[in-house]
Order: sequence, then structure tokens, then C-alpha cells
Amino acid sequence: MRSPCDLAGLGVLVTRPAAQAEHLCGLILGANGRPLPFPTVEIRPGPDPRGARTLLTRDWDLVIFVSTNAVDRALALGADGHWPGARHLAAVGRATALALEAAGRAPDLVPTGRYDSESLLAMPALARMADQRVLIVRGQDGRALLGDELSRRGAVVHYAEVYRRVIPDAPGAPLLQRWHRDVQVVTATSDEILRNLIALLGDAGLPLLLRTPLVVISTRSAETARDLGFEQVLVAERAEDSAILRAICILAGPGPSANDLHRSDQG
Repeated sequence: MRSPCDLAGLGVLVTRPAAQAEHLCGLILGANGRPLPFPTVEIRPGPDPRGARTLLTRDWDLVIFVSTNAVDRALALGADGHWPGARHLAAVGRATALALEAAGRAPDLVPTGRYDSESLLAMPALARMADQRVLIVRGQDGRALLGDELSRRGAVVHYAEVYRRVIPDAPGAPLLQRWHRDVQVVTATSDEILRNLIALLGDAGLPLLLRTPLVVISTRSAETARDLGFEQVLVAERAEDSAILRAICILAGPGPSANDLHRSDQG
């Protein structure tokens, strides 16, 4: 794939969990940028593997996977990648859909707009859910919107919490020592990642972080970032790596400003 721009050595902090950072780092490198992996979330097994495994073996009208971690951890529990107990499969995002397809079965439902819970809920197939048995495969204490709204529409919702997210034991001091030289853009793909980054950098790093341009993947995260004090926040068009790279390109070179793009995203 041809890169949308030449980042000319721009340093980009990639804060995703290590297993999910490789592709974005490769895109940044392919655009002549300098990816700087700094995971702010570590993925570990869920709190009740036996209970999650049991739920995954039951019959469901719809099984929804919220992330690639949900797919990977469900498979690690011994789930059949063809999901024989699921009448329909849904994926919140494109990467999750690809992970399901690679495991043996492509999902029936994937949103075509922004890849988030709101876009999935807007699909006509989920408008009437009376008495539908739904399993949401997610991390511990995941976002409540999807399950709450499907319950309101009449579904019987259960959760298989197949992983949990913890903050890594990663000292921020070495990164801060080279921040001015190495970090020109920060990426954060969730509010949790953003808050963990602030915690890892500590009080000494907060002023530096807030002055550094930030790329996020949702207007909700942009609002969180502005409330935290970030000075320049850019919302990628979609929650996928190629869209994040395009947003980084806008920050790196001539063209619409971050504020212009954010206003456009808001409609």
C-alpha cells in the first residue's frame, strides 16, 4: 500500500498494547516516520476463565466481539473458531472482523461507518432484539453502552469477559529524557490508554504530554483529552490503522489543520 505522506522522520508515540501495535508501527515506518512503541495497557487472562469458557460453548442468537483481544483470548480458551453455537456473529471493528475470518468464520455484522459500538447499534439488523440471546465477548469491565442498549431493545445479554487490561510496570522517566528529541505526535486509541499514559509519565511528564499533538479515534476520546488539558487533538476518520496514519500525516505536513479536521468530523 502506498503511504499517504512522507513523515520525514517524525517521531510517533504508539501507546497500544504490544500485540496490537505492530501494524501501526509498520505503517508509520513505511511513511518514513519513527514509531516509538510505549504500551500503556497490558492484556492478561480474564478474571473467570472457566465461566467464560462455559459461556462460549452455549448457543446464542448473536455473539458480539468487541476487539481483536476478545477474539484472540476466546480462542486461547479453546473456543472453536467456527463458533458453531452462534447463529450470527458481529464485530465492532474491521480488525476484529478480520481476526474472526482468520479464525474460521467471517462475521455477519460489521458497521460500515465509524468502527464503534454506536455504529454497530445503528445497524438495522439490531433494531428489534426482543428475546434474542446475546453474548458480548469483551474485557473485564468493558464499556456498558452496547449491552445496556441491546437489553433496552429486549435482548437477554450475557458477557464473556475473556481478558483484563492492566497498566504495565513501565517507567516513564527514560522516555521523558528524550521526549523533545523523539516525540512529535502521540496516539491513543482509548480513554483508558490515554489515562494510563498520563499515570506512567507522572507529574513531571504531564506538561510535555499536553503540549504534544494527539491523535485519537473517537469524538468521545477527543472530549476526554480536551478535558484533561491537551492543546491539539485530532480525530482520525475511523478506528483503523490506515486512518490513524492519515491523521498523523495531517499533523506532519501542509493541508487542513487539526482543528479544521475535527470540526469536519463533528459535521
